[in-house]
Amino acid sequence: MSATATPDPPVCDPAPRECVSCLGRYVEDETKRARELISVPRPDGSVFVVDRLARTAGDGRVVARIAASEPPENARVIAEMYLADECRGRCRRLTTDDLLLTRPVPSPASIESAVLQHTPLLDGEGYCFVLRELVAGRSVPELRWARSRLHGEQESSELVTLREVVARLEDYEPARALTIEALAAYREDPSCSTCTLHDELQRLQVSTLVLNRGLREAVLAAVKYRGLSMSEIALRCGRTKRDRSGGVSGEASWLARRIGQAPEGGEERPSPWAQSDVLALIAREGLRICPREVEL
Repeated sequence: MSATATPDPPVCDPAPRECVSCLGRYVEDETKRARELISVPRPDGSVFVVDRLARTAGDGRVVARIAASEPPENARVIAEMYLADECRGRCRRLTTDDLLLTRPVPSPASIESAVLQHTPLLDGEGYCFVLRELVAGRSVPELRWARSRLHGEQESSELVTLREVVARLEDYEPARALTIEALAAYREDPSCSTCTLHDELQRLQVSTLVLNRGLREAVLAAVKYRGLSMSEIALRCGRTKRDRSGGVSGEASWLARRIGQAPEGGEERPSPWAQSDVLALIAREGLRICPREVEL
């Protein structure tokens, strides 16, 4: 493995130790996949150092556990040692139970499915996404995606849609694949409803709204390496504006909103979504590349 030992700045302020912090990144020699080391706080004050796939938040592996009594800086020390060691062994998988003080009580009627024991998906703001059998006002439990904080002993899970999980991770996988696997495992289990989750998967697969992260990366790469400007790309797409003297230029702010770099009016954060026809327009006309190159 080739490793980059220089750690990145934390994703958020690590002072309260409430959020996931990035400790460094490297690329697997065999698969050429980008991986990252993160610190994951637990409700008891301890911290896990986790090796996971970058972007998808999948395949989490426990590198070390830093006890609550240890200095928090030890997580970074462990990460630097791990990145520097090219002969590192295979760490065990991160489980949902690793992030909880107590093990959840399984439903006696539920199917024994490995899909509910999958590696939890973690975003950069201290949230954990898992598939759960949850009671949501129905006579039987529902199989749904749930979101909870990684800290707080009494923190309860919140129902979220599959689209919300995909949006927060800005990647379709592994959430989509895990959903398909879970639906297949529960197909013959009448004790748990999968109707809502099935509908969420269907809507995600046929929606004309698509993730714009790949497009954003392509636009930023074109600006950095091809000498294009945001204004020129927008101009190629037919999005223009005029200044007071009548001069015409591209509407860069339109492009920034479409690629998820700037929020829409009245919104607090940029949208991770774009209409598929808009994505194709920016790719084909603005960047002069095939739209498939920016699809995720």
